[in-house]
Amino acid sequence: MAAGTIVHLSVSADGSTFFDGLSVDNASGIFDQPRLPRFKGYTNCDNHVGVGTWTKIGLNNTDYDDQGAFDAANNRFVAQVDGTCLFGDTLLYKVNASTTARMRGRLVPKGAREIRGFLGEISAPHDSLAIAIWLQTMVPLTAGDTVERQDYCRVADGYFAADYTAFRDCKVGRATIPITKKALRAAAPSHGFSRLKTCVASS
Repeated sequence: MAAGTIVHLSVSADGSTFFDGLSVDNASGIFDQPRLPRFKGYTNCDNHVGVGTWTKIGLNNTDYDDQGAFDAANNRFVAQVDGTCLFGDTLLYKVNASTTARMRGRLVPKGAREIRGFLGEISAPHDSLAIAIWLQTMVPLTAGDTVERQDYCRVADGYFAADYTAFRDCKVGRATIPITKKALRAAAPSHGFSRLKTCVASS
């Protein structure tokens, strides 16, 4: 292949509309998954959170959301396919009237209670624009499931600071499907078509 050639593996359900599932740059050998759902959103303004109420903060900017995984209108992630997703959340505290505030963060799926492993609090004294919480966990989801981040203050109110309060996700695995002869026969018609193609990157 010529230098700069990129190899693509494309798939289709009907044989006419194809989507690139994998690509590899022959110069570096690095694989890419161009349609893998992932995003990172953040807020560009200080968001006030009162005492004793879980509050969904508006994330009005994204560093990345090419696959449309983040529903900006409703400030939540929407699973596009079944699978496991790795979530991360960063909360940066900014004082309002008192540094006695104690901040918490969590992720909530489909309006239910928080995702297991994704609830945290800083219980020590808070220094404005220095104290932060970093939360991370993985969760299995079904296509159409939603996940939103919520923040909380106790003792005193406070702000969650602009630019550094962020929410991110990346799909890291697929749903587990039991492999049986019956399952294979049922799944065979849905496998669709695949093709391998190459294209030469423009210089």
